[in-house]
Amino acid sequence: MSPGPGLFITFEGPEGAGKSTQLARLAERLQAQGRTVTVTREPGGTPLGTRVREVLLDPALAIDPLPEFLLYSASRAQLVSDVIRPALARGEAVLCDRYFDSSLAYQGAGRGLSPDLLRALTREVTGGLSPDLTLLLDLDPATGLGRAAARGQPDRLEQADLAFHERVRAGFLALAQAEPGRFTVLDAARNVEEVAAQVWRAVSSRM
Repeated sequence: MSPGPGLFITFEGPEGAGKSTQLARLAERLQAQGRTVTVTREPGGTPLGTRVREVLLDPALAIDPLPEFLLYSASRAQLVSDVIRPALARGEAVLCDRYFDSSLAYQGAGRGLSPDLLRALTREVTGGLSPDLTLLLDLDPATGLGRAAARGQPDRLEQADLAFHERVRAGFLALAQAEPGRFTVLDAARNVEEVAAQVWRAVSSRM
């Protein structure tokens, strides 16, 4: 596979959907075919983002919806500037574990912030950079939270009640329905190999 132009792929979904696992598998497969890959995540991916991530996921903290979104946005702005845009300019494939759709689902559908506000600020902090493909790993929230709990101590978001996570899932599905050209919805209840096959089919169709 020739390097080709940059390709920006994001992985989205509720807690416990297996995004990180599938992202790592896709990175390995792309690299095996000769593609240079940058793997990153939100929040995180930069020194600032890593510090912001510690705050946002700290179960000891209570954070109101607006400052929560602003913290995510600060991390996102730094990530786009320092990591994502430079990698795309080099012709790399950028795989990001969460991006702005998570804010629309979590702080919008989940927390009740205005979608217009979220979208307006997101355009500013990203410079309008949108993924070429968004893979939504869809999973029943109760199942996902059970998976997350099995990993150990739940973080601040994982500790939110089931109704919140149901709103988040509905928010993701609404986003996918609104942008079918960008989103591919995958059944994350399937086993790892089956989901990986779904991921590869979706990515191959874009290349």
